[in-house]
Amino acid sequence: MDLNYTDSEQAFQAEVRDFMQTKLPKRLSDKMRDHKRLTKADMEEWHGILNEAGYLTGHWPEQFGGKGWNAIERNIFDEELTAANGPRVVPFGLNMLAPVLMAFGSPEQQSHYLPRIANGDDWWCQGYSEPGAGSDLASLKMSAERDGDHYILNGQKTWTTLGQHANMIFCLVRTSREGKQQEGISFILVDMDTPGVEVRPIILLEGTHEVNEVWFTDVRVPAENLVGEENKGWTYAKYLLVHERSGIAGVGAALSGLEHLKHIAKDQQKDGKPLLDDPFFAARLAEIEIDLSAMRTSNLRVTQAADDGAPPGPETSMLKIKGTEIRQSINDLTRRALGPYAMPFVSEALDAGYNEEPIGPDYANPIAVDYFNHRKTSIYGGSNEVQRNIISKMMMGL
Repeated sequence: MDLNYTDSEQAFQAEVRDFMQTKLPKRLSDKMRDHKRLTKADMEEWHGILNEAGYLTGHWPEQFGGKGWNAIERNIFDEELTAANGPRVVPFGLNMLAPVLMAFGSPEQQSHYLPRIANGDDWWCQGYSEPGAGSDLASLKMSAERDGDHYILNGQKTWTTLGQHANMIFCLVRTSREGKQQEGISFILVDMDTPGVEVRPIILLEGTHEVNEVWFTDVRVPAENLVGEENKGWTYAKYLLVHERSGIAGVGAALSGLEHLKHIAKDQQKDGKPLLDDPFFAARLAEIEIDLSAMRTSNLRVTQAADDGAPPGPETSMLKIKGTEIRQSINDLTRRALGPYAMPFVSEALDAGYNEEPIGPDYANPIAVDYFNHRKTSIYGGSNEVQRNIISKMMMGL
């Protein structure tokens, strides 16, 4: 595989870079650079800017209103986005549900929901995990019983990211208890304004309301909201998770985090010299950078193979494992580079407008947040232990 960009790819890179320089609001890029919290309005503003330029759905097939970007173009866009300190695109509707609807949804579902995802009319969240059914997703218990033209939903979902902002949720539900656990699961779309849906916040260690638990009590959902066939949801869920796990690799975010770490290491001193000159620290930094470079190449190979029609393989699980490990290593080494300055944490300092005297360097406060928050990356999307089991089964038949 030729890792050098072609002339057309270089032109696309220049186009995206110019867009980021001219269209990305400085207020948003400053927030991202300073690790400030984004509001719902911030995320919706950036969503609209990208959509107006055609970049939001650039990776969608042309038949569904996208530009049909190939793997290289998608990678270029992601890397330029993070390099410019652009906000991440909320992925649940755009990158997770949309591919499922394109592959398995009815024409009516495609024509109704896909434009609303692109226009920002619907904010989607994901209803997969439950207490006792996270990494072991097949053991989910939330039920959906058919009642005429509706399903009646009862149960609970947890760790629902940004569910407090969402008006729609796609859920895995149990429609049968016969046969294997995986054979009784269906994929259904739910309006969160339906009576019986309750969102309860889960406040994280740093005071952020990022995740939620969602309760369903006798929630009536039209049967037309079922995606695909009843009891075939496990197939659709696996299809979605392939897209999620590739995204979790987070090459662009890791590259940005590595550059931030290098900046800190140049500023911090050890024995009167920049920490970056310390042989032990430099060796650990080099190891991470080598791993990241290798993963970046692997990510391009996997996404290119998918573009060429190759079926999902163990590579997506490998990317998920390695990508999350690299990001956690960057967070850990950043924490070590700051030493005692990584310990103080003031939650309010992550909100825009905070102007109190900082404790230590101005880049120190978010480090503890990133370190603890990113511990979850090796768990969500299927824990790394589960991914290793998947790799063993697919490659060795174990």
